[in-house]
Amino acid sequence: MATINAIEAIIRTGNLPVNVKFLIEGEEEIGSPNLGKFIANNKDLLACDFALNPDTGLLGKDLPTITYALRGLAYFEIRVFGPDHDLHSGIFGGIVHNPAQALCELIAGMHDEQGRIMLPGYYDKVRPIDEEERADLARLVMDEEFYLKQTGAPAIWGEAGYSPVERTGARPTLEVNGILSGFSGEGSKTVLPAWAMAKISMRLVPDQDPEDVYKQLQLYMKNNAPNTIRYEIIKMVGSPATISDRDSSGVKALDQAMEAVWGKRPVFKREGGSVPVVGMFQEILGVESVNCGFSLPDDNFHSPNEKLNLPTWYRGIDTLIHFFFNLKNE
Repeated sequence: MATINAIEAIIRTGNLPVNVKFLIEGEEEIGSPNLGKFIANNKDLLACDFALNPDTGLLGKDLPTITYALRGLAYFEIRVFGPDHDLHSGIFGGIVHNPAQALCELIAGMHDEQGRIMLPGYYDKVRPIDEEERADLARLVMDEEFYLKQTGAPAIWGEAGYSPVERTGARPTLEVNGILSGFSGEGSKTVLPAWAMAKISMRLVPDQDPEDVYKQLQLYMKNNAPNTIRYEIIKMVGSPATISDRDSSGVKALDQAMEAVWGKRPVFKREGGSVPVVGMFQEILGVESVNCGFSLPDDNFHSPNEKLNLPTWYRGIDTLIHFFFNLKNE
């Protein structure tokens, strides 16, 4: 909406200085499963010099922010099966391996005590953080206190040897998004469930490939699943990580626009989330994206009481007005 409002303001008061195409999709939150095919089939329609992706955010009201890297995504569902129907836990407990217990044991083994992911070969292609970038990331206001305030968690957890800002943007993860099995209603029911299911997602960093991760998960399950159960892995969505060119004309135009509105140069950060279209534009169209947004860390996105700080959003509209005019001079 900030982009639409910025263009509206320009065309109501004069002429838009550049050509603009809008690509709007409704599947980003499920990994954009149909977007890649659409882009590949419409290269001429989507031809452009670069893309504006207004889907990230700011580090603070007074911290204009440009995101230059986005993590990729690999998403799976793991199903574990034991007996062919639910059993009485008093009669069969202790002689039949509970699928819920087996699944929890398998999930627990996916990390070691240092927070490292134990899938075979998982880190083989992970691009290391060089010292210059590590120093840049260390200057961001994203320390342990920052994350504790945003999350309400009792303590920070993660891969040993890396700062919180490095873990959330430059290192890969493996998370359990949901678990389902057995009886979970009010009261008690002594059931030994016939099956259990977990949703598992991995956030990927540059050079990791979602298809490689799928094979690594398969190998982990093959090596660790006991013969008392059977299992299946359902591959759902996947997209690679991306790093944008910080010297592109689009980034320079946005850098200047943010400085004009906020009165200070923006900071550059890696984003922990994934935006598949950015990688698709790079891979299919050969087009770089400039990533920005005007939400704040405490806006509760994906949570109850999601909000948007209106003064910051209005600044965002002003920024994009400057951005489009800056492009004319690039």
